[in-house]
Amino acid sequence: MTTPVDPAIAAVAAAAAAAPPLTSLTPEQARARVAAGNSSCANGPDLRSVRDIRLPVADGQIGARVYTPHAAPRATFVYLHGGGWVTGDLDYSDELCRFLADRLAWTVVSVDYRLAPEHPFPTPVNDAYAAVQHVAATIAANGPLGVGGDSAGGNLAAACTLRARDEHGPHLDFQVLLYPVTDHDFTRASYQTHATAFPIGVAEMRWFWDHYLPDPERRDLPLASPLRAELAGLPPAHIVVAGHDPLRDEGVAYAERLRAAGVKASLAEYPSLTHGFFRLTGVVPAARAAVDDLIDALQLLTEDH
Repeated sequence: MTTPVDPAIAAVAAAAAAAPPLTSLTPEQARARVAAGNSSCANGPDLRSVRDIRLPVADGQIGARVYTPHAAPRATFVYLHGGGWVTGDLDYSDELCRFLADRLAWTVVSVDYRLAPEHPFPTPVNDAYAAVQHVAATIAANGPLGVGGDSAGGNLAAACTLRARDEHGPHLDFQVLLYPVTDHDFTRASYQTHATAFPIGVAEMRWFWDHYLPDPERRDLPLASPLRAELAGLPPAHIVVAGHDPLRDEGVAYAERLRAAGVKASLAEYPSLTHGFFRLTGVVPAARAAVDDLIDALQLLTEDH
């Protein structure tokens, strides 16, 4: 039996039900709606410094935000925000990045990669990997270097680990994938069970994919669908999934495939929560508690360094 959705999330979903569907919006309108959702995040902690910088990419520069903890940094972490490759910005994940920097004593670099449809695949992947390369060369100090992200950002983080391995790029010590997109298969059981889930279902994910990678035949590429890649030799992973999420099964499958390939992979599942729950910490107590769980898991993930 499926665990009922968390009552606090059910209340948020009910309040949002009157809004036009995401699929009826232009990308600009969708970005504005997602930005308005930042108000559901709790305020993250103050840090030694939070500063916006510019990072070089192949054909220009992109923005990034560097979070420096009060304590001496123990690791460096490149973070890639979610939003379906179409929405999201540095404010999207500001609170979570602050918690990671403060509680783990990590230097966190959040990346404002360019968005589809103006910049479709592979530009977001290229931007993300260029950011990892730049951070490894100029910001990362002694200690482990990791990459991670939520949803579409988790997809880009997984792609970065593939490129770093295959292109003999920066050594990555860990990866953190929060309810990640790892495949484009809409027939998985969780897609069927949660076809109209809050805040995304099948229609919304098709909308995102159609903007990001319009050619369905190219969606099999490993950098687009990491679940279809050879996964041996990747860094240890921590993966988080939500029970009421169409992406739940592909996240679980990615953890299982990593383990089968000999990669250490921990999996945390929240049966009563929905996709995107780390952006609901200000209104959903269970989401705030999940941040504490994440901190504990990431301490374990990097304890060998």
